[in-house]
Amino acid sequence: MFNIEEFDIKLNTNVIGRNFIYVEEIDSTNNFLMGTKEELPSGTVVLAEHQSDGKGRRNKEWKSDKNRNLTFSILLLPHKNMPEVNLINLSSSLAIAQTLENLYQFDVELKWPNDVLINKKKIAGVLIETVSRSDKIEKIIIGMGINVNQPVFAGKFDLKPTSIRIETKREVSREKLLSEILNQFENNLITLEKSSTKILNAWRLRCKMIGEKVKIIQDKKTKFGIFDDIDHNGFLILKTREGYEKIHYGDISLR
Repeated sequence: MFNIEEFDIKLNTNVIGRNFIYVEEIDSTNNFLMGTKEELPSGTVVLAEHQSDGKGRRNKEWKSDKNRNLTFSILLLPHKNMPEVNLINLSSSLAIAQTLENLYQFDVELKWPNDVLINKKKIAGVLIETVSRSDKIEKIIIGMGINVNQPVFAGKFDLKPTSIRIETKREVSREKLLSEILNQFENNLITLEKSSTKILNAWRLRCKMIGEKVKIIQDKKTKFGIFDDIDHNGFLILKTREGYEKIHYGDISLR
């Protein structure tokens, strides 16, 4: 059982997580924040012990054992200095990576656009969604899933999964982990609102695919080229024989 008091003691934020909603089971924490009519404050975090309809990008199912991992969503309400959504996306995966490095000394790799890897295996992912009206964003919801104390994973996966328990050979505190991720995420947002350069450079340092030959699948299209860089908004720059192309989404793998 998640100890909310232990989590709250370690939380050192001004906004993120100060309104905290804990549920035993829900279809999806992202769905809850997207669909609720309640006027929740920016920074609200919804944590679920189990999601019956958890999902990742492209509606891929996200399976997670109950009471073992962290599956939660963060609500952001747009304001004057709000960064671009894709930059918030990169800041989210970066916050997870920085926390895993700080707490467990992992060598973390970030896979564009939002996967977090340990030893080439997926330990966490981010799904960012928005609610808009008349082309104006009203809500930004950042869903995060981190494999924490799950000992085994059944099924077939595009990327082999792992967990902190598998990598460290011990169970760890989910309360401490969540508080540190939220602390780091708020710090990243504050940095991002001043300048994106530091966040983008920190993300680049952890992306080992930059400079490599890659394959990108976009729906039914497949593209090949060199992962040249990310631009000022965090979009992938693909170098092909025809020149440079900006990639906004897609599944990427080494050729």
